[in-house]
Amino acid sequence: MNQENYWIKSLSLSKNALENSSLKPINTNLEYLSTATNLIFEYRRVSSINFKFSTTFGPKENPFRPWDKRLQIDTIGNNHILILNKYPVQIGHMLLITRKWYPQDGWLNQTDWEALKAVEKDTSGLWFFNSGPKAGASQNHRHLQLLRRKILDISCPLESWYEGNQNINLCESSLLRRNICSAKRSIKNETAYDLHNTYIRLCDRIGLGAPDDSTKPNYPYNLLISPNWIGIIRRSKEYAYGFSLNALAFAGYLLGTNKSNNDWLNKNGPIKLLEEVVAD
Repeated sequence: MNQENYWIKSLSLSKNALENSSLKPINTNLEYLSTATNLIFEYRRVSSINFKFSTTFGPKENPFRPWDKRLQIDTIGNNHILILNKYPVQIGHMLLITRKWYPQDGWLNQTDWEALKAVEKDTSGLWFFNSGPKAGASQNHRHLQLLRRKILDISCPLESWYEGNQNINLCESSLLRRNICSAKRSIKNETAYDLHNTYIRLCDRIGLGAPDDSTKPNYPYNLLISPNWIGIIRRSKEYAYGFSLNALAFAGYLLGTNKSNNDWLNKNGPIKLLEEVVAD
């Protein structure tokens, strides 16, 4: 059983960070949206009228170099730091960042997967990664994100998409089927090398290319990683109808602001919204 020391420390650190204002949670109101196949999306509307998505991207406005030491949970190996997300929707939202600058839109490497596995041995949950601005990344300094989940909880509302490996529950959308693929994990016997190889295999399968053939993937993409599966989504753009959509949208979590077209969403549904931002 995981000790969850990182999770416990993140909660304690969050309490202090709230008191010194280094943590700025995003307040939301939760709603639920269903699809034709009875999948349920969680839709959170930002309740703060002053909240704005960041429009800056890249190392010139890099909050991770240096990172805010008040948000540091721990060092992970020689190359990574585990910190709190400064703007969480869920308290205890963690970021695994590289100590040195690496591009978000480059290939993930072996040391990234070693750091992820090191954290996962202690605290598990839903990992997600946005490969660049068109996939919903707000910063170009490499970072993976972790939302802690209890061992027996499902990782996300759309877990059934990825658990079956053939995405049988995506039958209502051939476009999403072409742009989402997944693989099962065997976390007890899996090494970082195994996980890295699964990532490379899925990238090739979905048409992103391979590190040996190109310096960057052919498309922007999202990663979702639970203890039982890994999923990859090929993307074309970040926004659709006023919604900023990152990897969490493909996990079943939508976030709306005062710029989001709720009338369109209520009429067309979340599946159509996801179809707007994947590759053709």
